Amino acid sequence: MLMKGKVCVVTGAASLQGIGRATAHMLAANGAHVVVIDVSENVDNVAGDIAADHPSSSILGVKCNIVDSASCEQAATKVSRVFNQVDALIHCAGVIRSGRYDEISRKDFDEVIAVNLSGAFNILRSFTPTMVAQRAGSIVNVASVAAQRGGGLVGGSHYAASKGAVLSLTKSLARELGPMGVRVNAVCPSLIETDFVTSAVSKDRIRELTAAIPLGRPGRPEEVAAACMFLASDLSSYITGATLDVNGGSHIH
Repeated sequence: MLMKGKVCVVTGAASLQGIGRATAHMLAANGAHVVVIDVSENVDNVAGDIAADHPSSSILGVKCNIVDSASCEQAATKVSRVFNQVDALIHCAGVIRSGRYDEISRKDFDEVIAVNLSGAFNILRSFTPTMVAQRAGSIVNVASVAAQRGGGLVGGSHYAASKGAVLSLTKSLARELGPMGVRVNAVCPSLIETDFVTSAVSKDRIRELTAAIPLGRPGRPEEVAAACMFLASDLSSYITGATLDVNGGSHIH
């Protein structure tokens, strides 16, 4: 199996129809031991559900608020105590907010930046020391097509800016961590059938966006999960600092 024996940490895995949950399931199905991290109180139940489907893998649930750097450090310490290694970190956690630039409240702006950018920095900074000590590891950040095209699909300018910053963070860390054997890449999904999107976008808007997709449909969470697993695996051993598009052709560049 592709990920047999590897310890993989997945953030944002509590949402039932989400990229994080799909990624955790796919990694476990391919032999990985998986840590599911989420701010939800339900994270232990999520871990139990995944373990029930994949009994040969060890699944650990860790409650963590990625906005809080201390919470991230505590999560990393707990994972180290249980597994003593981290082979991959797939960072899926985030929030989406819509609205025209002059309609965005200060509260919404601060929350989006805090979760999507500061949260990414906090969780990556907490888990990279283990990978650096191992001289091996893979980090995958889930960004968004909004970062590449400047929004205009789902999410406002604050969302696009936060995900654009994640792409810059990915490239910077790829340069810094590469000499230490740690790869850092990003995935940019477009319209994906997740709770994340359906809660923020009307059905009419989803139909309108779908009409412009060359493959003629929204993507599925497991299709993004497959890209994440590829970048986390040894199949991508000479790839770092890259952005992998999973968008059905909606943004070809």
